[in-house]
Formats: sequence, C-alpha cells, structure tokens
Amino acid sequence: MSTAAAPPTPTAPDHDDTTLAAALRAHLDGPFGEVREHCRALDPETYGPPPAPLAMDEHRARVTSQLASLAAEPYAAQGFPERQGGTARYGDAVAAFEMLGHADLSLFVKAGVQWGLFGGAVSLLGTSRHDHLLAQVISGELQGCFAMTETGHGSDVQSLLTTATYDPDSDELVVHSPEAAARKDYIGNAARDGHVAAVFAQLVVGGESRGVHCVLVPLRDDSGSPARGVTIEDCGPKLGLGGVDNGRLLFDHVRVPRTNLLGRHGDIDDAGTYSSPIDNPGRRFFTMLGTLVRGRISVAGGAGAAARSALAVTTRYAAGRRQFAAPGSDVETTVLDYRTYQRRLLPRIATAYALQLAQHELVSAMDDVLAGRTTSEQDQRQLETRAAGIKVLTTRHATDTIQECRELCGGAGYLWANRLAALKADTDIFTTFEGDNTVLLQLVAKSLLTEYQASFGDLDTAGIVRFGAKLVGGTVIERSSARGIIQRLVDAAPGRDEDVTFGIRGTQLRLLREREEHLIEGLARRLRQATAPGADAFAVFNATQDHLVEAGAAHVERTVAESFAASVEDCTDDGARALLAKVCDLHVLATIERHKAWYLEHDRLSPARAKALTALVNELCAELRPHAVTLVEAFGIPEGLLTTEMSGTA
Repeated sequence: MSTAAAPPTPTAPDHDDTTLAAALRAHLDGPFGEVREHCRALDPETYGPPPAPLAMDEHRARVTSQLASLAAEPYAAQGFPERQGGTARYGDAVAAFEMLGHADLSLFVKAGVQWGLFGGAVSLLGTSRHDHLLAQVISGELQGCFAMTETGHGSDVQSLLTTATYDPDSDELVVHSPEAAARKDYIGNAARDGHVAAVFAQLVVGGESRGVHCVLVPLRDDSGSPARGVTIEDCGPKLGLGGVDNGRLLFDHVRVPRTNLLGRHGDIDDAGTYSSPIDNPGRRFFTMLGTLVRGRISVAGGAGAAARSALAVTTRYAAGRRQFAAPGSDVETTVLDYRTYQRRLLPRIATAYALQLAQHELVSAMDDVLAGRTTSEQDQRQLETRAAGIKVLTTRHATDTIQECRELCGGAGYLWANRLAALKADTDIFTTFEGDNTVLLQLVAKSLLTEYQASFGDLDTAGIVRFGAKLVGGTVIERSSARGIIQRLVDAAPGRDEDVTFGIRGTQLRLLREREEHLIEGLARRLRQATAPGADAFAVFNATQDHLVEAGAAHVERTVAESFAASVEDCTDDGARALLAKVCDLHVLATIERHKAWYLEHDRLSPARAKALTALVNELCAELRPHAVTLVEAFGIPEGLLTTEMSGTA
C-alpha cells in the first residue's frame, strides 16, 4: 500500500464554476443561509469600509451613523428574547454580525459592544426589572459600554479592584475606583457615545465581599457631559479599528440605585439582604461569565469573515497576475500556478472552510443553550470550552492569513485601496480581546482533565493539580464530537503498526486524536508531581503551562477537523461534496504536516512517511488550483466589498 496514495474522493460531476460555487455556498451557509442572503443585499456603500483612511473623529462619526442605520435592520432584535422586545433568533443574530466582518470591522466591533456585550449583559445578567431597557438598547436609543477590563487586571476578572458597596441608609450602590489600577481600560463606546456602562465590580454588602457582579452606571448626562463622579478619558488613536471610540473610566464614589444591580445570579432585596441561587462563589462567578459567551463566538465569526475577505481578494489577484514565462514560451505564468504560491494560499483557504463549518456547529450549540433547548450545566460548560477554542484558532488563522495575503500581493497588498492593510490593522487585536488566546487555551486544556468538568469553577492551582493527579493511563479525552460517522471512519482506518495511508480519512483523524491524547496524558502525569511530599504545587503547574497550551490547541484542531469531515459526509450535492472532500484532505493533512516534527519525535511517522505526507499536500494543492477562484467565490462575499485596484490584474 502506497504511503502517498491520493485521497479516495470521487471525481466531481460536470458542474460549471457558477453552479459549483453556488452549491458550495449553500453548504457553507449552513442553517443560516436566509439571514446571510439578507445581509448580502445590504448596501456596501452604507456599511462598507471607508474608501480611504479617515481622521479618527471622522471615522467614529461615520461608524456611529452606520450603527444607526443597522439598528433599522432586524438583526439586533434577533439576539434578544421576545419578552425583551426581541425575536429570539440567536443563531441568526450571530451569523448576521459575522457578515459584518466582511464590511467595516469598526462597525462590527461597535455593533458587538452595543448589542452583544452591553445588551447581552443587561439581557442575560439582569432581572425582569431591567427588561424595559432592552427596547432602547435594540433601537440604539440607549448606547452603552461593557466595562470589565481594568488597567491592573485584564484576564484575571475575579481580582478586579473596582467596588460596588451597598449603602443601606440610602438604598444605593456606591461604585468606586480605589486606585489607578482600577481604571476601566480600552472600553469600547466609552470615549464618545456610551451613556450607560455595565460595570463589573466587587459587590460589598454588609461589609462582606460577594465577588464580582455587574452594575449599570450612567456615564453621561443628557447634554453628553460626564456624570457626577465619572471621569472619562479617550484612549486615542490605535493600530486599527479607528471608528471605535475606546475610552477609560474612573469612578469616584458614584451612587446608583440598588436596582441597577444586574442581579440574576446575585441580588439585594428591599430589606438589604444579599442572596443568590448559586451558593458557591466560584461557580456563581463562572456561571455569570458563561452567559456572555456570545461575544467570544461573535469575535471568532468576525475574524473568520475578515480572513475570507483577504483570501478572496488575494486569490482573484493571483488568478490574473502573471510573472515570468516558462522556457520556450512567450506567455508569462500566472502566479497561482507556482507551487510556492499554492502552498502559501490553498491550505489557508482549506482552513477557512474548516473554521466556517465549525463555527456553524458552535453557533447552533449556542442557539440551543440561549433558547433553552439544552439546559444542563454540562451543555453550558461544553459551549464555553468550544467557544474559547474556536476563538483561538480562528483569530490566529486571521492574523496569519491576512499577513500572508498581504505578502502574496506584493506592494499592491500594502495599499489601502486593496483592503488588506485595513484588514490587517483591524484584526490584530482579535487575538487579545474577548479573552487572550494563550489564557483561553489554558481554559480549554483544563476542561479536558477528567473529573475537572464536574467541578467546574474551582480554578485555583491546587484544584487543578488534584484533578490532574487522579488521572491514570488510557484515554482521558471526553469526546465532544460524538458523531457515529467519525468514529466509524477512525475505526476503519489501519492501525499504527500498518502502513499509514494518508488518503484515508480515518487515518487522518486518528493521527490528530493520537497527538491530543498523548499530550493530555503527558500533562496529567506531570501534574501528579505536585502531590509529592513537599512539592510546590504552583511551581509544578507553572512549569507545565506550555504543555497545557499545546494540549488545548491539539484538542481544538482535532474537533475542527472532525467537524469538517462530518460536514463533507452531510453534503447533498455530489459535485460540491467531491470538491469539499479534497479541501478537507488538504486542511487535515496540512495540519498534520505542521506538526510533523512532533510525529517524528514520538515515532508516529517514519521519515519516509513524513516525506510522503509533504508530497501529498503538494499534490492536493495542484489538484485544487483550478478550483481556487470557485472556492473563494463560494464564500459569498458581496462584490461591492471585493472591488479593489487589483481586480482584473493581468
């Protein structure tokens, strides 16, 4: 059996490029085709990026105007339950805002702050006494901010310094920034437009800290001036997202009514008594943060959309740009025909497909949780873990892909008119906000440790070590992808001692699973060292952080690959399915190739098979090259958002 056998995919039936692109688009749109088509009909002049760089104030005013226009569309209301003035189509709302990632990313972020973060906090953390505010939030009449991050505490939300102290004499909460490090930093919508902030602070009742809670705090009066006790600073120009008015907030004993506490998970009654439906403070905290997972999912969607825009622009350029004639020919070669160019571009297109299909699964799972179709705590925790992992992979993919596309377009890619400059600047922050990627990968890996999920919320080092120490040999991965078809594919693949035939899908997936399992089991063994007499638990855990991050990434790579493989099996159009199968092969094999050193070090691949793997990736690039333009046309990006100076380059 040849180690470099070609993938056993059927030959595509005779489809013209337009028909094939349409079939692929329908599959990529998944369950959200209707809302995506609605978004494609939006006026690109109204919602697209500015044709040239704008001064900061001008860009902010433009985006504020765009937001007002967007409020007239049905998308914002889709993200809220009917009792709050919405239409409870949560998946459609996230899919619609993902489509904004093809337009001006400043608008994407501004809309996300207004309706996803601020509106989401009021909707999901508030009680019935706050429901009346949501109609104003949906319409844009009440613009707000999401004030969590502090200068001194970003990822460590549990240690925020801002306080909200209950004063029983006045029945008010006193919101205060006790030191400079408590300043709320990088807050979108704060510098210019926000009138109310959802402020995360340590709630103090009766002299006792109840942990981090969220309080609505007015920022400006009717004239637009800062409210009494509120200091607002402008963060000023940034690397990108010039249309978003990021600001800094300080509070000097600002008094707000007790009822401004968003008290779904912890409230103060009329008698001044605190109570919570969740007794454990740690579990209460993570339940509160978990309700805001939609923002993390939306960031992944926007990053994926931006990467697809870059790939579409670059592929169209590459299909027409010619350089150097082959010996004996007077016709210059199209740059997309060069193997190095294919190698840099086509695997990234394949990964864009994988991530979009995985995003659909994630959004559908979110819709089930928010709509109440799945209600268990385990479902919520799995959603949070999956959202964290997809956010990491998609934002990394966007940063890497947009940079590669810029280089592939040469000097033209550096010009504002060709979109890549703005995409590069605007998405750079995506790896950091809504959760730093390195921290999120640690969260993913922690969730994989057996018995840990059952006690989610105990995030202290000692708790992590205890659970890790209980792990023994064998498979320790909880299968988040329990698809029968995937298991059958893996079971049918040859074992480790047989020839590795990379064209067999089950073999591809088995190799990803083996890497994940090995990393998790090795992590567990290392954590067990912390139980030795006299061991420094923190030092042991700190020494394993690189291992923890690599294990988390391996898990997400495996689940994304399995999502793609399952999606290929579900495709109903024969031509699209045949092409999707090759794209899936390229994504999975390129992922394995990227970790080739690991497979060699751990004796999972021989040097000969590693070379065969590289040869097969090259073959797949050559096979997919004639379909490159069709593949990016299937993204369904409105033409008005793809027209550049490079269009039609010859």
